[in-house]
Amino acid sequence: MKATPDGTAPGSPPPSLQADLARLEAIVRALEANDLDLDAALALFEEGVGRLRNARERLATAELRLKQLREAAGGGDVDDLAG
Repeated sequence: MKATPDGTAPGSPPPSLQADLARLEAIVRALEANDLDLDAALALFEEGVGRLRNARERLATAELRLKQLREAAGGGDVDDLAG
């Protein structure tokens, strides 16, 4: 079975945000090590792009949900939560 661009098996649940970030860190370390052949480096880069896209989508979804919750609770912007 071929993996999706983010390295997960098709049909499997997406990894957690923390798992994506940890894997991204590992990918960056591997790419910075300069001991990969071109095909392996490209495969890791492609996986990293997929995981980054997933992480950004999750963060955007969470930000939208926070905004909706704040508005439902009486207004305010998500940025107000920062202090």
